[in-house]
Amino acid sequence: MNEFLQKLYDTFIYDDRWKYLTNGLKTTLVITFFAVIIGMLLGFIVAIIRATHDKTGKFPILNFLAKVYLTVIRGTPVMVQLLIIYYVIFASVDINKVLVGVLAFGFNSGAYVAEIVRSGIMSIDNGQFEAGTSLGMNYTKTMFYIVMPQAFKNVLPALANECIVLLKETSVAGYIALEDLTKGGDIIRSLTYEAFLPLIAVALIYLVMVVTLSSLVTRLERRLAKSDRG
Repeated sequence: MNEFLQKLYDTFIYDDRWKYLTNGLKTTLVITFFAVIIGMLLGFIVAIIRATHDKTGKFPILNFLAKVYLTVIRGTPVMVQLLIIYYVIFASVDINKVLVGVLAFGFNSGAYVAEIVRSGIMSIDNGQFEAGTSLGMNYTKTMFYIVMPQAFKNVLPALANECIVLLKETSVAGYIALEDLTKGGDIIRSLTYEAFLPLIAVALIYLVMVVTLSSLVTRLERRLAKSDRG
């Protein structure tokens, strides 16, 4: 027991090593928050372009570029994308690593958000577009005022789950020496030569965040189900 307590002290208390975890957690949350914003904005834009092309045949060039973006991003690991952005694209630029993480994870998330939102748009009956036309709305107004609100409601739980996936994916940010939560645990491990406690601590912190977010998503799904029945 005394040996275990000593390991706890050496791992977290001595020299304020617990700060590596708290500071890393802050970095992880910052990256996740801004990456979610970029992912949502980019995803909605790509989804609207692709859905519009599927329904009307418009924007062929933009649709082609969107498909290339989706193919590349969804077809390669996020870790490789992170390394390419940092070591290739910004190789000659002194750039903040947090910003690199935000861009990498934001662009990656955008591809998955785009397909989620597009599926939501395509699930809306074409009669909704006809209803918009009968009300004197053009395609753009019908899309934004009639179709998108319904599609957003349908895919909201899936979008929330994408945020959870994004949070976990940020754990590879340490590959560019970014001191996120996972890297914080790795630094403690390198100082104490003790892997069990710091890695378990990191895993538990991620677990608590994911369980909390999953619980919120479940509540959201229940509320949406009740509103549909109402």
